[in-house]
Amino acid sequence: MGVKNKNLIIIVATIIIIGLLGYWIWWQSNQPGKLDDFAKCLTEKGVKFYGTFWCPHCQSQKDLFGNSKKYLPYIECSTPDSNGQLEICRNEKVKAYPTWVFEGDVRQEGELSVKELSEKSGCELPK
Repeated sequence: MGVKNKNLIIIVATIIIIGLLGYWIWWQSNQPGKLDDFAKCLTEKGVKFYGTFWCPHCQSQKDLFGNSKKYLPYIECSTPDSNGQLEICRNEKVKAYPTWVFEGDVRQEGELSVKELSEKSGCELPK
């Protein structure tokens, strides 16, 4: 077997492996989350979650929800260059991240457990 054939086999194998890895990642991210209904309930109750893409506490808050984070009532506050705050968050006077806003404009800054979110929103946690 020549060098060209070995290189071709390596290239094809690499492409197959990358394709399979990409498919696995896509499949994993599209699986239902354990907190889908809970996250949807937060949105239905008018709860708002203000954060920024660069905030580690916001990321931790999203990570609590796993695949269900796509249903969170998340509002991005940072400009793309991370040097400013978007108008929607200025208008809402968001000062810290994350900031959760519940019925009656009750605000809570910082990370909250799903239990705290349930108590403050009235949304039931799955059993």
